[in-house]
Amino acid sequence: MPDEIHLHTLTSAVEAVHADAVAVSLDSVLELLEPEDETDVALHTLCRRVVQTFPGAAMAGITVVRATGPVTVAATSDELAALEELQYRLGEGPALDAVRSGETVRADRAAAHERWPAYAASSEPAGVHSYLSVPLPVAEQSAALNLYGLLPHAFHRMDESALELYVEAAAVALRNARRYSEARNLIEQLRIALRSRAVIDQAKGIVMALRGLDAETAFDVLVTRSQRENVKLRVVAERVVAAVSARTTVHNGL
Repeated sequence: MPDEIHLHTLTSAVEAVHADAVAVSLDSVLELLEPEDETDVALHTLCRRVVQTFPGAAMAGITVVRATGPVTVAATSDELAALEELQYRLGEGPALDAVRSGETVRADRAAAHERWPAYAASSEPAGVHSYLSVPLPVAEQSAALNLYGLLPHAFHRMDESALELYVEAAAVALRNARRYSEARNLIEQLRIALRSRAVIDQAKGIVMALRGLDAETAFDVLVTRSQRENVKLRVVAERVVAAVSARTTVHNGL
């Protein structure tokens, strides 16, 4: 029996070391993924280029609708961010119409008062006279590139066609950001799962050695304690490993 206990404990330790190695490898993979701030820089740069290219555009920003609601992911000024936040709070405005309808929205101040009276009245001090919001073709995500002009009738139909290249560039950046975010989340989940498995295997080996149990019965002991104390199995395992590491007595009947 002592040899079997030693073998089981050794196997658990080897598995834990392997899991740690994989977790370290996942950390290095995370470092290879493009940092999120690089995508932010790209989107902000695109907005600035739009303002530089289109004479009628005084400000530009990008709206994305997430599970928690619409957000401005890039803006050329704090004033623009405040204008779009006003739209989100009131539930109306050119950016929201573009993402909801999937169609280009172009309006002057008079049309704004007709279509979005609450927003137009509240945004009057900003001095915006013209709006142009173009939806971005991003799968499974609603987004729009928004231009704001301080002159009346600052945008024309030709501006909509000229914006197509910028729209595609913004869409590509948003798709990349989504893929990177999903990849990072997946790797983080895998890393947590591996570390949880490693500590559970260590705790199982400790229980096997202390109680002279086989692997399945030792695991059942941990599960029973987890249910009795209403805490996650990983937490129970961490406590057992910590108790042994500190050379203290493992309580609660283990």
